[in-house]
Amino acid sequence: MKGTSVTDAQIASSHRRRSSSHDFRVDSAHDGGNGLALALQRRYDLILLDVMLPVLDGIEVLKHIRRRSTVPVIMLTARRSEQDRISGLEAGADDYLPKPFGPHELLARVRAVLRRSERTTDPLPVVEIGDFKLNVTNREVIKRGERIPLTSFEFDILDTLMRSAGRIVSHDELAAVLYNREATAYERSITVHISRLRKKLDNGGETLIRSVRGVGYRFVPSEEKEHRR
Repeated sequence: MKGTSVTDAQIASSHRRRSSSHDFRVDSAHDGGNGLALALQRRYDLILLDVMLPVLDGIEVLKHIRRRSTVPVIMLTARRSEQDRISGLEAGADDYLPKPFGPHELLARVRAVLRRSERTTDPLPVVEIGDFKLNVTNREVIKRGERIPLTSFEFDILDTLMRSAGRIVSHDELAAVLYNREATAYERSITVHISRLRKKLDNGGETLIRSVRGVGYRFVPSEEKEHRR
């Protein structure tokens, strides 16, 4: 059984009813303060977080959560501008879902994010390149002995890039890994995730993830030799 925290008062009750038939357990809070308290006090598999909340808005709640946890977060927003959605991603959201949305789309997004965070088997569970060691079994990235906290999307992007080190990974390939679809012309979410990932991987000013204009991204290790086991 999975735990999911929902902080949108308008959809919490209906989502709770639908979730019970899909083996989900749902807790809900109707303002940002209580939602943050739940998120920090309990262990959840996923948090659905509305942007527009009383007391403390969703972006601020997310910033506080990210200081303490890498739990997957899907933002729900009625704001239509691209910048509003980007603000959520920059604050650490894994995905966003604009309102209005149907229950089936919400369920699909939840399942997709949970599948990424739960992946525990891989033919090459550990990849080591230069100072970085990626372990897909426990979904950890270690740099010189220290763990780098990544969101589920950031981890999957880095996993894809490291396993393709030296090769260009297209926008469509990353979109397929993250969203199970092709990238759209207006989509900037991958760009935002890449930007956050670069900052977290900071390697003394060295650019490990290089953009190939109009094509995609390439992971360029400081040491060309890749060690896998």
